[in-house]
Amino acid sequence: MAKTMTAPNEPGTGMQQWKEQPARLMAFLRETRSEMRKVWWPGWPEVQSTTIVVLITVFLFAAFFWVVDSVFGNLIERLLHALSGH
Repeated sequence: MAKTMTAPNEPGTGMQQWKEQPARLMAFLRETRSEMRKVWWPGWPEVQSTTIVVLITVFLFAAFFWVVDSVFGNLIERLLHALSGH
């Protein structure tokens, strides 16, 4: 006696998949709502302090890269000027 085997994850017909979409959407929304309840949101004082840290860091890096760029720019300019013989 031969048994027929079907694939367990065999996709259904197009119409069947279309009919399942509202249920899948509702399940997705329920799971999303459940996960969003687990999210911890920072308070205003923490947002302020981290924003200040980020701004200070950005300005420090900008100053650092400006200095490095100026130094290397001057060195390359002097090197090219010396090599050109002028």
